[in-house]
Amino acid sequence: MEKEVAVAIDDLTVAYNYKPVLWDIDLAIPKGVLMAIVGPNGAGKSTLIKSILGIIKPIAGSVTVFGKPYTKQRKKVAYVPQKGSVDWDFPTTALDVVLMGTYGSLGWIKRPGKTQKKAALEALEKVGMLPFKNRQISQLSGGQQQRIFLARALVQNAEIYFMDEPFQGVDATTEKAIINILKALRKAGKTVVVVHHDLQTVPEYFDWVTFLNVKKIATGPVKDIFNNENLIKTYGINYQVSIQE
Repeated sequence: MEKEVAVAIDDLTVAYNYKPVLWDIDLAIPKGVLMAIVGPNGAGKSTLIKSILGIIKPIAGSVTVFGKPYTKQRKKVAYVPQKGSVDWDFPTTALDVVLMGTYGSLGWIKRPGKTQKKAALEALEKVGMLPFKNRQISQLSGGQQQRIFLARALVQNAEIYFMDEPFQGVDATTEKAIINILKALRKAGKTVVVVHHDLQTVPEYFDWVTFLNVKKIATGPVKDIFNNENLIKTYGINYQVSIQE
């Protein structure tokens, strides 16, 4: 039986100054997978996520989320951006950042109440950051900041989670904590899509993978397509990685 498609991308092309960054991408992301997007620098990995979310406008193609345009499905989607794209000097506490994740369900007029605060505190506890709830985000380490943004995504109770290099600059303990949460989301039937750069951990962390280098090279279950043939196609003939085939 075929899996339900969470995200369908058809003929997607994105260009910066007339130079294609993504070229004619067709991709179906099944519901309930934990998927890595891998490829070299400049392959268009972050651009792909931003195009799905409407942050970047493609010059051609379409994206649907559970069969409808993203604009109609926003509440079903959560996004954890790259750490480098966030203003960490903004004067706000860890708890306030997580509470921002509830605004989508409240709208901008209402303020978060007891229910939202309880959900935010539970999300902080899940990521091991409850003791830091009143700490200014600028005073947190890189790994702690990443956990806070993960908690903000969790509190949205989305169906699909997009994460752009969530393991970048975090320590081993934080990385383990994050991947355990992502696996728990998959177990709960959620779809999790992660831009990832550490090829050695792909078989351990993910069950689905998409190889990308401006064009889609391959996509499917890790056990079927995470192999040296696709790595060479994606990274070039000299790329070497040890894989148990």
